[in-house]
Amino acid sequence: MFQLTVLADNNTIIDKYLLGEPALSFYIEYNNKKILFDTGYSDVFINNAEKLGISLEDLDFIVLSHGHNDHTGGIKYLIERYKNANRKPEVIACSGVFTQRYDSDGEFGSPLTKEEIESCFKVRYIDTPQNLTENICFLGRIPRVTDFEAKKPVGFIAGTEEPDFVKDDSALAINLGSEIVLITGCSHSGIINICKYAQKMLGLHSINSIIGGLHLHNAQEDVVIRTTEELAALNPKNIYACHCTGLNSLCKLNSRLNLKEMGCGIKIII
Repeated sequence: MFQLTVLADNNTIIDKYLLGEPALSFYIEYNNKKILFDTGYSDVFINNAEKLGISLEDLDFIVLSHGHNDHTGGIKYLIERYKNANRKPEVIACSGVFTQRYDSDGEFGSPLTKEEIESCFKVRYIDTPQNLTENICFLGRIPRVTDFEAKKPVGFIAGTEEPDFVKDDSALAINLGSEIVLITGCSHSGIINICKYAQKMLGLHSINSIIGGLHLHNAQEDVVIRTTEELAALNPKNIYACHCTGLNSLCKLNSRLNLKEMGCGIKIII
């Protein structure tokens, strides 16, 4: 049985007295493994986990979808919990995840350096698809093959004038046997690119669920329309879109696809 609980998201759910923030963090249990997927912006995910009765002190993996601070910011609070622990989770991410980035509002990469994080955790940098367990695959760097996704940079690489296309963006692909569950942070690589790469790497076509941010909140109308059409052709059973997807895009996606409510406290069981 696959279980995912939303610990941090822009939204919270009615009658669940949890904190929200413009960030993302999921707690995943599958095949006796416990995974923290992204760590939000602050300690909100820890506070919410405690309210939900979820322990973050026996994790097997911490997976970072990419290096922006709304997905890596909370790791500094985990270090406090794990620095004296005998058993520590392994951090999984693409190379370059701790590169600092900036835009007109300032820097927005990881609040801790590569060296600071590696002083507490073993970090495995994975750029090509690799199984964390028999049925859990970290996709590494996603090939960007569509002609409408991932065409605009998100700020710049600090110390350079190089536009940042978030090449460290990745996702998890869960093999349910005959179907795939995809877990994304912001889908900077493009959600269609992610879906098609996961299908190829796992050798499966059917997508049960897509869970996470789709990075469509500022997308042009033609990109949203094309994404909706392509997702409809892929025919996932459920889409749990959140965080950076945006209201306008959610409305368009919902016209063709089976969108589900998302927010802090939501538990998805498959």
